[in-house]
Amino acid sequence: EDVRAGADPTLILLEHPPTYTLGARGATEHLLLAREAYGRRGAAVVHSDRGGDVTFHGPGQIVGYPIMDLRKRGMGPVRYVCALEAMLIDALRGYGIDAGRREGARGVWAGASKVAAIGVRVTRGVSMHGFALNVNTDLSWFDDIVPCGIRDGGVTSMAAIAGERFDIGDVMRDVASAFGRVFGVEVV
Repeated sequence: EDVRAGADPTLILLEHPPTYTLGARGATEHLLLAREAYGRRGAAVVHSDRGGDVTFHGPGQIVGYPIMDLRKRGMGPVRYVCALEAMLIDALRGYGIDAGRREGARGVWAGASKVAAIGVRVTRGVSMHGFALNVNTDLSWFDDIVPCGIRDGGVTSMAAIAGERFDIGDVMRDVASAFGRVFGVEVV
């Protein structure tokens, strides 16, 4: 509501505890285990009003929630998602990771595997939800779902691509800087 009333855009970056989220049109058949099995594994299953299907959020992954008035920026949802992809591609380039887009599948890809998922909601012009960038994520969490409903692609992380672990705080700062460059905002 503050952003809708004219406040500056806000970017929230964090790590979630192990959580599987189903987007507004998420298919429950993309959850490959019984719900109780996720709980026994230490993960919650949560329905979300964001776009997209099922994905995992957890330790070693940066989840970003940009909250901004897209109308004031002359952006619709599709252009906004493309800008989020561009921002993540820019941030990954700083780590020597060659990432890009995949025709027909939103998110950021490194080869045949997704390194960042995007799921947004725009209400009365204001963006909510956002993206999940796999930094040092334990990729075995994705074995129990059909990530984003995509069966013909894998999931990867910056650590798996580069063969080294990264400091989450450093990556968060670099993502925030890339956000500032792509969206033309001063990050404080």
